[in-house]
Amino acid sequence: MPSTTFRTPGRRLAASAAATALAVAPVLLATAGTAHATGGHGGKSTAVVLRTGLNVSLLNKTVNVPLTATLNEVQAPASAEKTALTVKLDGVDRGRPFSVLRADVATAKATVDDRKAEGYSNLAHAKVHIPGLPLLSLIEVGQVTSKAVCETGKRPVAESNVLGAVTVLGKKVTLSSGGTTEVKVPGVGEVRLDLSKTHTTSRTAAASALELKVSVNPLKLNVAEVEGTVTLAGATCETPAAAPSQKPPAKPADDVKPQGGAAEPIAKPAAKADLAETGGNSMTPYIAGGAIVLLVAGGGAVAVARRGRS
Repeated sequence: MPSTTFRTPGRRLAASAAATALAVAPVLLATAGTAHATGGHGGKSTAVVLRTGLNVSLLNKTVNVPLTATLNEVQAPASAEKTALTVKLDGVDRGRPFSVLRADVATAKATVDDRKAEGYSNLAHAKVHIPGLPLLSLIEVGQVTSKAVCETGKRPVAESNVLGAVTVLGKKVTLSSGGTTEVKVPGVGEVRLDLSKTHTTSRTAAASALELKVSVNPLKLNVAEVEGTVTLAGATCETPAAAPSQKPPAKPADDVKPQGGAAEPIAKPAAKADLAETGGNSMTPYIAGGAIVLLVAGGGAVAVARRGRS
């Protein structure tokens, strides 16, 4: 009876250890050497409703004041919908703020994913002012839009549109498609307009609905001269790089059978072969560990069984 009392738990313990080893070892072997790789494919896009690069010369000072401002300038992924831009310049109109742009609609949107990058801008019913001309608009537009689309595997596309009437320095103008229009107003200045400028390469695209080169001498509000550029509705993009193609795994070489004659005996591997010689890899420690666990569990079971019989 005593031997039976101790024998049964011993056998159960050995069996349990062996079962645990059998269950754990495949898991260790299955998870050994697993890796995960991530990476992006690039791609860029931008959009802007208005950008100014103007130089303002003051009447009673020998200084120039730069007017560099943007409205709704975004980079992917982003969007903006502000419809007004107000700035202040030292020495201009006693430092009081003045409105550069007001519009009913002014939106910019830039998006990008693994296959496509796109920039889009839209401006509607807008008036642009510059220092020294508080009552006279530099330009008034009905609607201008620009779009740049760069999609993997396709040629980039850039397009812009000017819809409705355009008024420059109080004069309605007729714009020539893809050309330059000059507007001169005596006693005020002159403006050159480039309509619908687009540029594309194999991977990039850029578009602007209107680009103005300004040279104005208003002689008001302490402003002697304003020169520079104004851009309305701009968009750019860069095509995302194509995802690298995955090569199919190489097929294992077929076993070559000896042709005629007796096959040479296969040499047994050395007892202590180095990993570099045997072709071992990072899974070898896990396989060896699993084998040791199984060996220890089996030895325990045999020992318990012999103790019970004795």
